[in-house]
Formats: sequence, C-alpha cells, structure tokens
Amino acid sequence: MHYVAVCLRAEQGRTYDFNGTNRRFRFRFGRDFRGARNRRDMPNERVLYFGDSANAPYGTKSPEQVRKLSDAIVKRFVEQGVKAVVIACNTATSAAANELRDKYDIPIIGMEPALKVACDRGHGNRQRVIVAATPLTLRERKFAVLMDRFKTDHTIFPEPCPGLVEIVEHGQLDDHDVVMHTLHQYFDQYDLSTIDSVVLGCTHFVFYRDYFRELLPDTAAIIDGNEGTVRHLGVVLESLGKLSPEDADGGIELANSDTSTQIAQLAQSLLER
Repeated sequence: MHYVAVCLRAEQGRTYDFNGTNRRFRFRFGRDFRGARNRRDMPNERVLYFGDSANAPYGTKSPEQVRKLSDAIVKRFVEQGVKAVVIACNTATSAAANELRDKYDIPIIGMEPALKVACDRGHGNRQRVIVAATPLTLRERKFAVLMDRFKTDHTIFPEPCPGLVEIVEHGQLDDHDVVMHTLHQYFDQYDLSTIDSVVLGCTHFVFYRDYFRELLPDTAAIIDGNEGTVRHLGVVLESLGKLSPEDADGGIELANSDTSTQIAQLAQSLLER
C-alpha cells in the first residue's frame, strides 16, 4: 500500500493537495528531507511518496478493493502532473498494475517477488526458495505465472506472512521478541539449513533483513526487488528523456492517508532506516 511518484514539474515552495480515499493531506516542496536510497540512486529526482495506512493491510483485501484504492491514488498523482508512478507494493502490483497501465498514459512501474534473481543464484543447479509475501500476492494469477516459469527446475515454497505487515504498521519493528516470535511462527515448519534463498516479496519485509539474517543460516541469501525496481525506473525515465538534470534539487515528500502524528513519525523513521 505504498506508492511513489516522480515529479515532472516540481516548483520550490509549492504546496500540492492530495485527496486520499478518506483523508486530506499535503505535499510541500522545499524541505530538505531525503532517504538514504533516494540520495544514492536517484538524488536529483523529486519524489512524492504516499502510504495508504488508513486502508492497510492490502494483503488481506479482495483484488477489487485493492484496484479501487489504487486507482484513486494514481488518479490524484496523474492530476498533479507526475512523470512516472512506482507501485511500491507487491500486492497492489499483482492486483492493479495492468488495469492502471491501460487507463493512464504515464509509466507505471510495479514490483513482483524477485524469484528469478533467487533461482539464477544456482547457476543451473536446483534452488530451494521461500517466497515470503502477503496472502493476496501469492493468490493472484500474476504470481502463479511467475512461479510457473521456475517451479519445474526449482523448489519454491510460497509463504504468506500477513503478521509481518502488521508489525511494521504498528511501529513494532524494534521489538525483537515480537518480531522473532512471528518469524518463527511462519518459518519453523521448514528445515532452513536446506534453503538457498528467502525472497522478500513485500516491500514491508525489507525492514526485516537483520531479523532474517538472525533466523537463517549464513548460506541462505535474502533477496528483494527494490534495487532492480529503482534501476528500471531510471532506465524508463532516461529512455523518455525525463531524467532530472544533475544539478536539480532532489528530495522526498511524504504523505499518508492516516494523518496522525504517530504515522508521520513512523513513515519518517522507516525512510531513514
């Protein structure tokens, strides 16, 4: 339930109103607030980031509900004149990306579990891979098609982990006991010594890297699709001649459908992790 838009025309000091599904909130340019990944990978772009926490979690909703929520969000981004939208949510990508691309005439980049990366690590040898994701991501046809590409030559274990989304949204990431107890609930069923990779198939799950490292043997890789998505966005913008110049003043603006102070603080803390 996270969406990222890259601005086409960002004016210093301009305020952008954004109407979410139920709440009203604002993007204001001119703040020097940048996350580490944005600084490193796309430092000259102005990024509008929207989290739909008021309607979280998406992973237990119906595809129709996710498509409706996604369309409302992307519609407002398009009205603001952005040059691209990244659906920074595997669940929303699975349920809504194709329909959004058919409807809107801007690049809409989605995310899917990085299963190919995990399988390619074997260099032709059979891999045993756990895909941790939301229930909806794993139920959708998009994931079934992805899995069909690799399941003949590799052993793949889809593992729905809705509780991990809840921990992030409730600001409990620093509660070691809660996190490890939840991970053990999902993963104790596996002989982890035989697992080659765990794919983090939800953008919430990248915040658990250190916990997964504690849970897994050193031989198991932890893989997500974030860096590949950023690279793809850069290629798309460059191909369209829409990359910002190197002297442009980039930055990140945060907004959320839950306008509470608690969520604002959580969003900033997650961005800086």
